[in-house]
Amino acid sequence: MILDSPLHDGDPLPSVRTIASDYRLNPLTVLRAFQMLEDEGVIEKRRGIGMFVRQGGRERLLALEREVFRTRHWPKILRTISRLGLDPTTLLNSPPNEDKTP
Repeated sequence: MILDSPLHDGDPLPSVRTIASDYRLNPLTVLRAFQMLEDEGVIEKRRGIGMFVRQGGRERLLALEREVFRTRHWPKILRTISRLGLDPTTLLNSPPNEDKTP
């Protein structure tokens, strides 16, 4: 929600129970995710009030996600491009395929 912009700096996060119920997740999983985001400086706990997006939290999360993409996902994508003999320039200039067939 922070990356997709429904939540902005200073906004309160939904409760652990709400997120767990809405996404059918174990509340402990949501609580761990909140703790990770707090440890990374993306959100902050305000005692007795709830969890909030920190000032600059979205930018911090974007930076973290970009680094994960660059170091974990991009190398796999490059290997797949190479294995399939695709030209990266052609891929960048081609329209997305709307066909959902694998």
